[in-house]
Amino acid sequence: MPTAEFLHDATARGFVHQCTDTEGLQAALQAGIVPGYIGFDCTADSLHVGSLTQIMLLRLMQRHGHRPVVLMGGGTTRIGDPSGKDETRQMLTDDQITANMAGIRRCFAPFLTFGDGPADAIMLDNNVWLGALGYIPLLRDVGVHFTVNRMLTFDSVRLRLDREQPLTFLEFNYMILQSYDFRELFRRHGVTLQMGGSDQWGNIVSGVDLVRRTESATVFGLTTPLITTASGAKMGKTAQGAVWLTADRLVPFDYWQFWRNTEDADVGRFLRLFTELPLAEIARLESLGGAEINAAKKVLATEATALLHGREAAEAAAEAARRTFEEGSDADTLPLVTIPAGEAAGGIPAFRLLVLAGLAASNAEARRLVRGGGARLDDVAVTDEGHLVPEAALRDGIKLSSGRKHHRLVRLSPD
Repeated sequence: MPTAEFLHDATARGFVHQCTDTEGLQAALQAGIVPGYIGFDCTADSLHVGSLTQIMLLRLMQRHGHRPVVLMGGGTTRIGDPSGKDETRQMLTDDQITANMAGIRRCFAPFLTFGDGPADAIMLDNNVWLGALGYIPLLRDVGVHFTVNRMLTFDSVRLRLDREQPLTFLEFNYMILQSYDFRELFRRHGVTLQMGGSDQWGNIVSGVDLVRRTESATVFGLTTPLITTASGAKMGKTAQGAVWLTADRLVPFDYWQFWRNTEDADVGRFLRLFTELPLAEIARLESLGGAEINAAKKVLATEATALLHGREAAEAAAEAARRTFEEGSDADTLPLVTIPAGEAAGGIPAFRLLVLAGLAASNAEARRLVRGGGARLDDVAVTDEGHLVPEAALRDGIKLSSGRKHHRLVRLSPD
C-alpha cells in the first residue's frame, strides 16, 4: 500500500487503477506539493455523475495539500476524443463550446477551492495554446515523437478499427494534442501528474513519454477504474437520462433519489468513492444486511448530495423522500416546478406537463410514458395521452409523477 497520504487514501478508496511509476509518484508527493490535472471536454453544458470520480479525485488531492488543475477542453473539444466511442462525435460550433464551458465551470465550485495559494485549484483552457498552434511546427516539434505503429496499439484507436468503425484523421490526432497539453502544463504551471479514466491510459502514457523526450523530465500518469454498477450498467445513466451535476438539469431531490436507488452490492464502493465518511464508518455501513442496507443507502444519498448541493438541500431531499415514500404525505416538500400561465390556458395535456416538469425529455417520450401507465396525477394513473390538466388544478398545485420514484409539485407561476 502506498505511504504518501494522497496515494494511500486514493488507493484505499478505490480510485487507483494504473500508475506509470507508483514509487516515483509516491516520492514526489512526499517531497512537496504536486500539481495534478484532469481534462474535461466541453460536449454539454454540464457534467454528469460519470465525471464525478475524476472530480472527487481532484478534491482528494486538495484535501491532502496538493494542487488540483482543471483543464477545460476548449481546444480538444473541437476534435473529439475517440476513446471508448464507436462513432465520431458531433462537431460543435465555437459558440456551443463556449456556452458549454461556462456551464461546466459551475460543476467544480462545490468540490474545489480556487485561488492563488500553492494548493488552491486553478482552471485553465487548452484552447489558449492549442488554438495558436501552427500545423507544420506541431508536426516537426511533436509529431516526430509519435509512431503510427504505437498509436495503433492503443485501445482508443484499436477498438474502433476492430469494430470496423471509421476513425477520422482528425480524431487520430487527439492523443497528440492531449500529450501536448501535458507538456504545456508542465512548462507553464509545473504540472507533473496527469489523471483520468482508464480509457485515457494510452493518451496519458503518450504525454508522459513526450515530456520525458522533450523536457528530460519525469512526470507521472494515474488512471481510475471504469465505474459500472454491480449489474454492469454504465455509471450515471438511468431510464430518465444522464444524472447531471447542476440543479437546473437535475433537481437535488432526484439527485438524492439516484443515490438512494444504488444496488446493494455497490453501497460500500460508492460510499468510499463519492463521500468523505471515514473508512471505518463505511465498513460498518457496508456490513449491514437485509433491510438495514437501506439505511446505508440513505446515508450515501445524503452525503453525496450534500457535497454537490449543500447539507441543507440534501437533508430537505431526504425529508421529502421520507414523507413521500414512507408516510405517503402530501407533496408539499417535493421539488416545485412553476408553469407560465400562458402554457395552461384552457388546460394543458398531461404529456406536455411531463416535459415542462422535466420528467420526460420530449413529447414523444412523455406520450410513451403515459401509454405505458407510468404517469400519475395526484397518485392517480393517467392513461389517456390527450388528458387535459385543468388550469384551476394547477393554480392549487398538483403532484405529477413519472414511475414510482420521480415526482414534482407543479403550480402555475404567480406572475
